[in-house]
Amino acid sequence: MFLAVGFSRSTLLQGLLLGLTCTATLPAFAADDSDLLSRSTLTGDWGGLRHQLDADGIKFSGDYSGETAYNADGGLHRSARYSQNIKLGVQFDLSKLYGVDNAGKVQLTINDRRGNSASEDLVGNRLPIQENYGGLYTRLTELSYERSLFTPALNVKLGYMAMGNDLGGLDSGILCNFMNAGFCGHPLNMSGGSGWANYPNAHLGVRLKYDLSPAWQLRVAAFNVDPSSNGNSSRAWHLGPKHTTGTVVPIELVYKHAGALPGEYKLGYYYDSSDVKRIGSDDEVSGRGGHYLLIDQAVWRSQSSEGRTLHAFGQYSAASQAASPFSRWYGTGVVLYKPFEGRPRDTLALGYGRAVPNPRSRDVQQDAALANGTAFPNLDSAEQLIELGYGYQATPWLTLRPNLQYIIEPGAFSGQDIDNALVFGLQVKAAL
Repeated sequence: MFLAVGFSRSTLLQGLLLGLTCTATLPAFAADDSDLLSRSTLTGDWGGLRHQLDADGIKFSGDYSGETAYNADGGLHRSARYSQNIKLGVQFDLSKLYGVDNAGKVQLTINDRRGNSASEDLVGNRLPIQENYGGLYTRLTELSYERSLFTPALNVKLGYMAMGNDLGGLDSGILCNFMNAGFCGHPLNMSGGSGWANYPNAHLGVRLKYDLSPAWQLRVAAFNVDPSSNGNSSRAWHLGPKHTTGTVVPIELVYKHAGALPGEYKLGYYYDSSDVKRIGSDDEVSGRGGHYLLIDQAVWRSQSSEGRTLHAFGQYSAASQAASPFSRWYGTGVVLYKPFEGRPRDTLALGYGRAVPNPRSRDVQQDAALANGTAFPNLDSAEQLIELGYGYQATPWLTLRPNLQYIIEPGAFSGQDIDNALVFGLQVKAAL
């Protein structure tokens, strides 16, 4: 029907994005809205309309993140780069809309990314200094359906979505107290050496969550692998794959415990059935996989100040030695919640990460240098990252996060002799 009146699927979705934007911004000036500094979102309750729509089963959401990074020393160049991401979404609760028990929910999410990369332009390192850089265009990020199936313990979600929404990261959100993508999200060697795609890249798939007990949960998923669509602006509004190479299947066991010192533990494995070239060879690898362990554990709680806690986190991930550009990732750090009395929603975060290049990749670079008659630099065995950041909750909807990143051996993956880099950053997050 849309084709008959001259509409394409792309036109329809872009029109919806414009409509979501207008809906999310224009009503913010309603006279009976709450104060700008105290409401939970930038655009407020739209004069009561937003709350009413939510009660009826239509929930709008949105957020903005802007990340500025200035390379003060080392790396390639002294300068600054800025990148941003705007996410708009709407969720339809079918049970509320139609008065049917367990009818499920439909989620629609659209992303727009713009800007420039500090890692590519200024430092030359592998782990993105700005976690929101990549895929600089407007795209459909999720169109999914979710509901319980057979039993309340089993939750099923299927459709077009990003793998990292439910797998590979810590549900607590502790890792996104950092600006570098080495921390925020999931370990990057998952996507570097398999069909596991980074957000906001989305693929067709299905995800199952089964509650084994109040503390234990099993998660299993299967996603289409379509590398030619990742970061391809011409595929921004296409749900179907362009060229399927296989299926990636992650399996995750999750343990969460409550109490005075709560914790979250994830043990995962993934396998991609795609055939790919073995690094340093013309032969193909039939399938590739990896495993990971993620931990977020509260280690201290103040007895005199409610909400002041210290959490420690850990990350370990190993990927296919045959096909992944870097074989292992280690990350650890601490986050202090409510660092000061009177600042209950602020955070202070310190993290260290180490990304280990695949020795096969290093051999390829050394052979290429030898063939060209050039010397190969004496590099460390890994790119290392130290990040210190303070999350300042300026208003309930606005977070300012100044941070400092020190990149050790930035050229470990490219085979270049690059000086260690000192980067000053500022992340701004706003709930729309």
